[in-house]
Amino acid sequence: MEPTKKYHLQKGESTFLQGPHSRFKELLFTFKVQFSFITAFRKMHFIGPCVTIFGSARFPSSSSHYKNAEKIGAALSKLGFTIMTGGGPGIMEAANKGAYEAGGYSVGVNIILPFEQNPNPYLHKWIDIPYFFVRKFLLMKYSYAYVVMPGGMGTLDELFEAITLIQTKIIKNFPIVIFDSEYHKELCHHIQLMAKNGSISPEDMKLLFVTDSPEEVVEHIQKHAIEKFGLVKKLYSPKWWYGENRKRF
Repeated sequence: MEPTKKYHLQKGESTFLQGPHSRFKELLFTFKVQFSFITAFRKMHFIGPCVTIFGSARFPSSSSHYKNAEKIGAALSKLGFTIMTGGGPGIMEAANKGAYEAGGYSVGVNIILPFEQNPNPYLHKWIDIPYFFVRKFLLMKYSYAYVVMPGGMGTLDELFEAITLIQTKIIKNFPIVIFDSEYHKELCHHIQLMAKNGSISPEDMKLLFVTDSPEEVVEHIQKHAIEKFGLVKKLYSPKWWYGENRKRF
C-alpha cells in the first residue's frame, strides 16, 4: 500500500488562500483582517459622501483617458462629493488630481503590493490596505456612485462587484457610469449577450449608464445620486478641516 502523499509549499511561496493552515494561523489571519476593517472604519467614517472612480494605473498623464478622468474628478468634486480611488497612479491619480486642484476633497485606498504601489501625490488622506477584498469593500462602502474608466482586470472586477451588489440588493441602486463607449464596446456587447441569453435580467441593463461625455457623467450622478438620495452639499475647506499637509490615516 502506497503511503499518502502530502504536498507542501516551497519556501518563499505565498500561503494566502492556499488552503487550510493551522488553527492558530487561521485565527491570526482573521484578527489581521478584522484589524484592517476596524482601522479603516474608524479613519474613513467622516469622508463621505464619495464617488469612487475606477480605472487603470497604467495610463500616463499624456493619455486622453488620464485627462478625461481629471475632468470628471474635478467636476464631481464641485458637486460636493469626495473623490475616492484606489490611490495609485494612472486613472486613479488623474481623478484625485482633478478633485485636489479643484478645491475638493481627495482620498485613496492604497493596496500594499510586493512591488509597492505608492500613493499618488494628489491625496489629502489615504489608507494602506494589505488585502484586495478589504480594499474593494471600502471603495464600495462610502460611495453614492461609481465611475468606471478604461482599465484592466482589476477595474472589471470592481465594476462587476458593484453591479452584483446592486443587483442582489446588498447595497442601494447607486448609479454606475461606464465611461468611453469605444474602449468598453466589447464589454457592453457581452453584457447585452448575457441579457439576450437570460443569464441576467433585461432590467439589469438599466443599472449601467454608458457615455463619452464628462458633462453627462455629472448630469447622471446629479440626478441619480444627489437628487435621488437627497444629498445636501456642505461647504468646507480641505485645508481648514484636514490641515495643510497630506496625511496617511
